[in-house]
Formats: sequence, C-alpha cells, structure tokens
Amino acid sequence: MFAPPRRVFAKRSSWSGIFTLMRQLYHFWLSPFSRKVRLVLAEKKLDFELTAEPVWERRDDFLLLNPAGEVPVLKEEDGTVLCDSSVICEYLDEVYQDEPKLFGSDPKERAEIRRLVAWFDGKFNREVTDHLLGEKLLKRFFSTGTPDTKVLRAGRTNGAYHMDYIGWLFERRNWLAGDHLTMADLAAAAQVSVIDYMGDINWSKHPRAKDWYMRIKSRPAMRDILADRQASFPPSSHYAELDFE
Repeated sequence: MFAPPRRVFAKRSSWSGIFTLMRQLYHFWLSPFSRKVRLVLAEKKLDFELTAEPVWERRDDFLLLNPAGEVPVLKEEDGTVLCDSSVICEYLDEVYQDEPKLFGSDPKERAEIRRLVAWFDGKFNREVTDHLLGEKLLKRFFSTGTPDTKVLRAGRTNGAYHMDYIGWLFERRNWLAGDHLTMADLAAAAQVSVIDYMGDINWSKHPRAKDWYMRIKSRPAMRDILADRQASFPPSSHYAELDFE
C-alpha cells in the first residue's frame, strides 16, 4: 500500500574526492506540503532524493529528525535538517538565490506572496484538502474510521469557492501574485494537484483557474508530481493530461 523509501546515494565532490550524501526529502506522496517543497527544489534545479515516510508509524529514527512527526523534512548535503514546509521553502530561496526568486524582490511583493502562501497553506488546506484527503485516504492509513459524506460534501463546496478565487486572481495578474511565478503559485499548485488527483474539481465550472493550472502543469517542475501513482488509490483520468481531455 505504501511505497518503500528510495535509496539515498552518495556523490563525489569534483574537487576534493570526498563523498557527501545527496540532499534528502522525507515526504508523503499526497501531502500538499511535501509537494510544495518538491516544486521549489525542482524550480531551483536542485538535486534531491525522495524518501517516503509513513508518518502514521511514528518511527523513532524519523522522530529524531522531526519530533513533531510530520513531513516534509529536508536533510541537506551537509547534514542540516530542516522541518516545516514554509521554513524549508524560505531557506531554499534565501540560500539558492538563482532565478526564480520565489519570494519576490521588494517588501510589497513579498507581503502579497506571503499572504497568498498563508491562504493556500492555511485556509485552502483547512477547508478543502483536510476534508477530502483526510476522509478519502488518511482515515484508511490511520485506521480512524470510514469517510464522512458530510465532510466530503463540505470539502467540495469549499473547493469551488477557492477555485473561483484562483480564477479571480488570474484574471487580473499574469500569475497569482503578480507578473511572474512565485511561491504563491507553487503553494496553490501543491494543494490543487492533490485535489485534482482525487478528481474533486469540476474544471468546466472554473475556466480561468483551469487556464492557470494548465500553465503551471506544463512546467518541468510538475513532471514528477504528475507521475505520482498509488495502485490502491489511482488518480483521476485527466490528472497527468496537460489539456485535461
């Protein structure tokens, strides 16, 4: 049911001959916060290995990395361990300053980006993803009961309002927070891709949001995420299709 951890490879430094561990991301394949970090790493063109972490098992070795027992956790090549997706993403944008600059270049732009990141990480996740992913999948993994149809209905209703908001933003801007791709788009794509995997978005009712998502789906950073599959929980038929057909 759950994919085993991938192997972590060592690589040789070209100048010293010393072996170092590759950057490692502990993740859950349908965690929007894990996906958010994966998108940042891919946009920054940083090499990394994925390790699937069954958080419901509360493994001692993982709790030593993050006592909160939550993914994502990023272990850098020098052994630095970073927890919490927002912390990890800001760290990566500060340390690896090549384009794209995901948190903006001036205070007003950064404020709007952070507002939208907080919207998708908090409000969208709480009102939509937690309801749908929690009921459809996490209850099964944590053995906490069967899906509640009222909660599922609330998640889908809330999701429609959020998709309308994405469409409203995209009608007025080139990307969600302004003229170029930012962390706001990646935070939104991480949440939306999870909901779309489960088939809980009626795209015909949200054409502008669909236009935005088609645009971000076509980016190379999304390729691995669109390749995600779970045999016991397959994606919607259009999940990996760029034209949604």
